[in-house]
Order: sequence, then C-alpha cells, then structure tokens
Amino acid sequence: MTFEIAFVLIVLFGMFVALVADKMRPGMVLFTVVILFLCAGILTPKEVLEGFSNKGMITVALLFLVSEGIRQSGTLEQLIRKMLPKGKTTVFKAQLRILPSIAFVSAFLNNTPVVVIFAPIIKNWAKSVQLPPTKFLIPISYVTMLGGVCTLIGTSTNLVVHGMILDAGYEGFSMFELGKIGIFVAISGIIYLLIFSKRLLPDSRPDAVDADSDAGEDAKLHRVEAVLGPRFPGINKNLSEFNFKRHYGAVVKEIKTRSGQHYVTNLDQIVMREGDTLVLMADDSFIPTWGESSVFMLLANGNDRPSLGKKKRWFALILLLLMITGATVGELPIFREMFPNVKLDMFFFVAVTTVIMAWTNIFPARKYTKYISWDVLITIACAFAISKAMMNSGMADVAARFIIGLSDDYGPHVLLAMLFLITNLFTELLTNNAAAALAFPLSLSIAGQMGVSPVPFFVAVCVAASASFSTPIGYQTNLIVQGIGNHKFMDFVRVGLPLNIITFLVSVILIPLIWDF
Repeated sequence: MTFEIAFVLIVLFGMFVALVADKMRPGMVLFTVVILFLCAGILTPKEVLEGFSNKGMITVALLFLVSEGIRQSGTLEQLIRKMLPKGKTTVFKAQLRILPSIAFVSAFLNNTPVVVIFAPIIKNWAKSVQLPPTKFLIPISYVTMLGGVCTLIGTSTNLVVHGMILDAGYEGFSMFELGKIGIFVAISGIIYLLIFSKRLLPDSRPDAVDADSDAGEDAKLHRVEAVLGPRFPGINKNLSEFNFKRHYGAVVKEIKTRSGQHYVTNLDQIVMREGDTLVLMADDSFIPTWGESSVFMLLANGNDRPSLGKKKRWFALILLLLMITGATVGELPIFREMFPNVKLDMFFFVAVTTVIMAWTNIFPARKYTKYISWDVLITIACAFAISKAMMNSGMADVAARFIIGLSDDYGPHVLLAMLFLITNLFTELLTNNAAAALAFPLSLSIAGQMGVSPVPFFVAVCVAASASFSTPIGYQTNLIVQGIGNHKFMDFVRVGLPLNIITFLVSVILIPLIWDF
C-alpha cells in the first residue's frame, strides 16, 4: 500500500467520523479533507478548484433560485389545497390523491421547499378532517425523494453524478434518462406507502403545547413551530447560553430533538442542533420578520402565507414548464444543427429562467444570496475534488479490486448490488452528495477492471444516494417532518427500512435490463 492510498483512507475515515459526529457543517468537513489532500500533493490547486466551477454545481445553485421563485409565487400552495379532499375521507384515499402528485412536483423542484410548504398545510388539513397528521408527514418526505430520482434536476445528487460522468469523459444523462428506472422505483415506493404506511406509522402524537392554551394572559401570542437551520446562531448551545427571547422576541415552550426526544421542562439544559424543532409562543410579527431568514428551515403557525398575484403565479409556472421542455429537447440533433454555437442544455435553460425570474421580481433579486444553500454547494464542489483524489491516489482501484474479489466470479450483477448497498449506507450516515463522492470513483474503477460499461453503476449510485429513508438525519426533508409530526427515530426505521429494500430490489433487477453492462 502506497503512502497516498494510506493517507486517503485515513483522511476519509476521519471525514466519516466527523460527519457522523455532526460537530461541523458537511461543507466545511469536506473542504478540510480537500485541503489535506492538497497539502499531501494528492490534488493540485487546479483540481481543488475545478469543482467550484463545475457546471453541475452551478446548475444546482441556480435551481435553488428557480425553486424559490416557484415557492414565493404561491403556486405550490394553490396546488396542494386543490389536491386535498374537502370533505370527510380516509387516510388511504387522501394519500392516493396527495402522494403521486407530490412525487411529480418534486421531480422538477428542490425537495426542501416542497416539503416546507406542503407539510404544515397537510398537518393542519389532517387535523381539520380528524385524521392523524402522522400518517402523512413521513410519506410526503419519502415521495419527494422518490420523485427526485426520475429526472436529472430532481435532486442535486443526480446533477453531481452527471458532472462527474462528464469530467470522466463519458456522455452524461439526458433530462429524463434516469426516469427509466426512477419511475419504477417511485411507483413501487408509492404503492408500498399506500398499503403499509397507515399500519406502520403511529395513529397520533398530540402536541405538548397547544395552539393557544399557553398564551397566558397575552392573547396576542400563539403557537409557532420553528425548525432550526444550519445558520441558526444557537447551534450547539443551550437556552441558558443563547437567549432566544432576546434575539427573536419569542418564548421557547418545547424542544423536539432530531433523535425524537421531546422536552418541555429544564429547557435551559437542552443543546440545540440543526433540524431540532422549537415550539414557540410568539406574536403576529414573528413569521413576517423571520419567515425569509435562513436561520430557520421552516416556520409554521397554521396561517396562510401571502403570495404573488394570479398573473405572476401563472407566469412562474410557464417559466418552469419552458425550462423543462427546453432542457428536454434542446440537445436533440435538430436543435444542435440550428444553434451550433449555443449548447442548449440544462444549465442554459436554468440560467435563463433564473435571470427572468429575478428581473420580473418573482423572487426578490436583492436577496438572492439568502435562497442558496451555500453549504450544499461547497459540499458538492468538494465532492468532485474528493472523487478525484480517490482516483489520483489509486485508492479507488484498490477498493474496486477488493470488492471484485469478494464477489469472486458472480459477475457485474453482484457488484452492482454491492455498490448500491455501500452507497446507500453512506447516504444514510453521511449526506447524499458525500455518498456520491465516495461511490462514483468506485463505480468507475469497478467497471474499468471488469471491462464492462460503467453506466449501470452510475445509475445505481444516483438511486442509492437519493434513497435515504431509514433515518431522519440522512435527508433534510426527514428532519423537517420529524419535528412538526412529533415523530420518533424508530418511525423512520420502521417505515423506511422496507422502502430501502424495495428500492434496492427494483434497482438491481431493472438497471441491468435497461442499461447493458
């Protein structure tokens, strides 16, 4: 074993421990790893910086703004309110209307704003029709992941892998190519949720703090749920160290942690983490003041949020449809011949859509930096460099030989299954983009050493890295619904683990049938 391979293994193990320990944001952890590789001479400065200029990473950044434009237009609120049954209904009938529609929407928009908008509305609707909200919140998080697998822009993971494929000299994915497997995964997952989620999820978990019972003498105060984001200044502090009322003018009545614990007493001693949900008593000014702040992933008080006018809602929707259509047909041979000097790919149409949305004030152009998740972008950029370091050091080839040796003479089908399981384990414990960074060079090396096409392995990495169902910490949308649904950690394991198994079986059976080795 060479020094470079040993060094990469040790640093990656340290990265794994740091990400699981959650003491620092994933972007900074991965950036530290990249700098260590730079210091060891495994990466050149050019290779370190290449990820920051990668077209896939920039596309993800622009998609944050497009999703924000759709969110602020009020289109999603109108959509979900029309989907929800108006009269008395059952959990199965309501899920049958809601889940496929949410999966379709999430195939074209960032998952987080979809869940941020839909989850509070669905929770309040469920209460109004006397159905347990717990039967809906985890399923809507899951179907956003299932929908995201179906298109190139459905999740940042797909764009990250697409960018790595292009860097490796192969032809990337088209807009709907991943839908060849994604549609089967999504349909299988939705059928499973329709049949089993009602039985596996708890009937109800009442809120410890009611909407108005704790308002005290001041009737102007009401209940607000706030999910803490990565920029919340009180992260890793308790309320005795961080005076929440002085900073935000609201009183914390309950803390729901990301591990599923609920605290209503001794709150000053509870350390706050990203993804925790605080139940607050606040006045009417709280959400207007902090609703656009990046310190909270979600703020909900049961009231409707004002949206743009009807004309702008339709205009935003038309822009989204034109973006999707343009990216789908733009790379057809006829359009390449018509516009030889312009590459009409996803990046082109996303960039044009973003600029139009900014100049027509669909999202506030002066605040555009607030709507971009910079930690996600840094994680993605560093993922490219880490993948490159695994290739440069020879570690990816060694790991691929080890995996091939374990499978003996069973062929590429078994290796595909092993790669899927490894990637899926990474995404449950780390993040989806970190999982893609670790798994992609393995897929490339395994295919190279087996002398087969790498495309089935690339597809497996995309699906496995997006299938974070078994824990609430693997995906941001899981953290959001955990708090407002009063869910425990084991709720995700109980419902999510069978969904992981279904996704695995559908993928390893169908991927080789769709993409030849």
